[in-house]
Amino acid sequence: MSKPKLWTKDFIIVSSVNFLLTLVFYLLIVIIGVYAVDEYHASTSQAGLVTGIFIVGTLIGRLFIGRSMDSIGRKKTLFIGLILYILTTSLYFIHLGITFLLITRLLHGITLGIASTATGTIVAQIIPKRRRGEGIGYYSMSSTLSTAIGPFIGLYMSQHTSTQAIFSLCLALGIFSLITAFFVNVPALEESTKKAELKGVKLSHFIEPKAVPIAVITLLIGFCYSSVLSFINFYAIEIDLVRAASFFFLVYSIAVLISRPFTGRLMDVKGANYVMYPAFVLFTAGLLLLGLAHSNITLLVAGILIGLGFGNMQSCTQAIAVKLTPPHRMGLATSTFFIFLDAGLGFGPYLLGFLLPFTSYSTLYMILGFVVLVSSGLYFLLYGRKERASINALT
Repeated sequence: MSKPKLWTKDFIIVSSVNFLLTLVFYLLIVIIGVYAVDEYHASTSQAGLVTGIFIVGTLIGRLFIGRSMDSIGRKKTLFIGLILYILTTSLYFIHLGITFLLITRLLHGITLGIASTATGTIVAQIIPKRRRGEGIGYYSMSSTLSTAIGPFIGLYMSQHTSTQAIFSLCLALGIFSLITAFFVNVPALEESTKKAELKGVKLSHFIEPKAVPIAVITLLIGFCYSSVLSFINFYAIEIDLVRAASFFFLVYSIAVLISRPFTGRLMDVKGANYVMYPAFVLFTAGLLLLGLAHSNITLLVAGILIGLGFGNMQSCTQAIAVKLTPPHRMGLATSTFFIFLDAGLGFGPYLLGFLLPFTSYSTLYMILGFVVLVSSGLYFLLYGRKERASINALT
C-alpha cells in the first residue's frame, strides 16, 4: 500500500504562513527592547516587559480561540487572525509613548496566538493520519527555521537600516501571509458535532483535558529550554565565548532540520516512546555539556544535542496531543499544547531569574539538565507506560 501524500499544496501553504508569522516574532524579539530604550528611554525592566508581554498576549489569544475556532470555522479563524495581525503590526509605526508600545505588543501577541493556533489546527487536520507524526515534525520545522533566520535578520537590519524599515518588512510579511492563505483548502467539520461541544461554559471549552498530561511535559521541557533562549548570551559573555554563541542557534536548527524527518517517521512506525526517551537523554546531555562549556566546540556540540533533544520533543509532544484528541477537538488540543509551551518559555526566564543571584549560569544549566532527566519519569507515568501497554496489546 502506497503512503498517502504529505507534501500537498495546502500543507506547504499552511507551513509557509506559520514560518512567516513566527519569523516576524523572532525578528522583533531581538530588537524591540533596544528600540524601547532608544526611542522611549525605557528602563531595563520596561524594556524586558515590552519583550515579554508579547508572549502573554499569545497565551490569551490561544486560550480563547481554542473554544471558538470550530464554531467560527478554521479557515475563517485564520483569516481573522491574519487581518488583525496586519493591523496590530501597523501600530508599531505610531509613536505615542511606552504605554502604547506595550499595548501594541500585547495585541500583536494575541493575534499571533489566534493565527498560529489556526495554522497548527489546520495542518493537523490536513495531514494524513498514518503520517501525522512525520507531518507535524515537518510542519514544526517552519518554526525552527524562523528561530534561526528571524534573529539574524533582526540583528542585521538593526545594524544597517532603520527600525521603521524593520517594521515595514514585518508588515509586508503579514500581508503576504494573508494573500497566501487565500489558496489553502480546509475540509469542513460536521455542524452537529461542533454545536454539541459548545453548550454551557466548562473548562473543557478552553482546555482539552486529554491533551493536558502531555502538555504538562511540554511545559516542563519548555521551562528548561527557556534558560537557553534567555541566558545564552549572558552566559557566553561570562565564559568569553560570544562568537561561538552567535552560531549556537544555527547549529541547533541544523540538528533539528536533519533529524526531524527521521524522528517523525520513527514515531509513526514505532510510537512516541522511541523518540521521547532518547530525546530526554540528549536534552539532558546538552544542558549538562552547556554548563561545562569552556571552548567553542563544546558550546556548539551542546547546541546540537539540545536541538536533537528539545527540538524533537517539541514536535513529538504536539503530535501526541493531537493523536489523543477527536478530530473535532483538534483546535482545543493544539491551543492547549501551545498554551503550556508558551507558559514554559514565557514565564521560565522570570522564575529562573530568582535563582540567578544564588547560583551561576553554569550551575543553573546543570540543575535544569537533571530536571529534564526527572521529567522523563513523569512522562512515563503520564503517557509512556500507556503507549507501551497499548502497543503490547496490539502485538
